[in-house]
Amino acid sequence: MPDTGTGTGTASGPDPVKRIEGKVAVVTGGASGLGEATARLVVARGGRVAILDRDADRAKAVADDLGDAARAYVADVTDAEQVKAAIDGAVAELGPVRATVICAGVGFAQRTVGRAGPADLDMFSTVIRINLIGTYNVLRLAAAAMAANEPDATGERGVVVMTASVAAFDGQIGQTAYSASKGGVAALTLPAARDLAVLGVRVCTIAPGVFETPMFAGLPPAARDALASQVPFPSRLGDPREYALLACQIIEQPYLNGEVIRLDAALRMGPR
Repeated sequence: MPDTGTGTGTASGPDPVKRIEGKVAVVTGGASGLGEATARLVVARGGRVAILDRDADRAKAVADDLGDAARAYVADVTDAEQVKAAIDGAVAELGPVRATVICAGVGFAQRTVGRAGPADLDMFSTVIRINLIGTYNVLRLAAAAMAANEPDATGERGVVVMTASVAAFDGQIGQTAYSASKGGVAALTLPAARDLAVLGVRVCTIAPGVFETPMFAGLPPAARDALASQVPFPSRLGDPREYALLACQIIEQPYLNGEVIRLDAALRMGPR
């Protein structure tokens, strides 16, 4: 009798469960925060990692700490030549890139109209350029590199994990630029996954809530406590290692594609 999918067997083909061991991942923003945690977990799981970051010293320090399984490359995600050179370097030094996790981003707060008048358009453009256009730049170049890979046993050549934010859905006062940029990343996910399906490249996005990252490090303790108190359960800021865990789980889960996953402990942000 044919396997209906209700038992323990598989319908056809090899066991589809993937592992990171032996694979090469590119991580942008890999010198700190969510990106650094992801780079470290990839190596801990037996993978190799190319750390792309604008902070050359910090990227080198993280790569040195991780040893032979890591390399550091200086790249601004909005610069096509720098990103391509870094990806090409990773392929040459570490091997074919099978995963890319895009963590680089910025956040500024300003009201659409404030006491000084209308919002600064240059600031809005900068946030869109880095968070949205920079993400797309890495996506297209990483996917092009992955297209040259030999498909694995399930037909996959690679996977890209992008980073949005709960602000894509629950943007607060002053977050017009940030929310627009992250909403763009969320909206990019499904059409990109459909575009790249023919190449065997998956695309998913993580939308984190409030995490313990450099973006929040400068806040006074009272402000940090106030943010944590809004989170239903667990009522705390997220640990970057929890983001890294989900990123690695997406890489390892071959049937997950075209999805935006909130990682926020049931947080729904209020207007302030």
